[in-house]
Amino acid sequence: MKTSFSFVYELIPSPMGEVGIVRRKDGGRDSIRQIFLPEAGRSMTGKIRETFPGAAPGNEENGEICVQMHAFLSGNAVDFVLEEIDFEIVGGFARRVLLADREIPRGRVMTYGGLAAKLGLPGGARAVGNALAGNPFPLVIPCHRVVRSDGDLGGFGGGTDMKKALLMLEGVVFDPQGRVLPEYIL
Repeated sequence: MKTSFSFVYELIPSPMGEVGIVRRKDGGRDSIRQIFLPEAGRSMTGKIRETFPGAAPGNEENGEICVQMHAFLSGNAVDFVLEEIDFEIVGGFARRVLLADREIPRGRVMTYGGLAAKLGLPGGARAVGNALAGNPFPLVIPCHRVVRSDGDLGGFGGGTDMKKALLMLEGVVFDPQGRVLPEYIL
């Protein structure tokens, strides 16, 4: 028997640009397949349709994840629900990294090396960075809370300006060179 599913998306406006949330509709089961961050010069709808060509606008703007995303992007503390997140698309080491990253508290950061050590992989900073670079659920899984060992921001899918803005919304403070102050690093 062939299963039938479709993809729908929601666009969440924010001062940093639109965030896109793509859901897989599969009969009675909905799951979030990917969250897209704004990218200068690209329309969010176009970006979504490149990855999910048949995706259509949804009508879930009042759904829990959308309400939580609005609150988060407005600077409120949010404990995102994970029940709707489709973790089946992330396996093994990457899943372990994302779940460990989720434990970093709001207003604090951890280094790539620190997260690797927490996972029992000393010297695995690059592997952690690669796993975070592939995070399909940014913001819900707060990869913006991971920085380089010197407090420099490192990379982020939404760009370093967005990463810094998100951390500032959470109360993280930076030195004049744009590095996270040591007291905010776990």
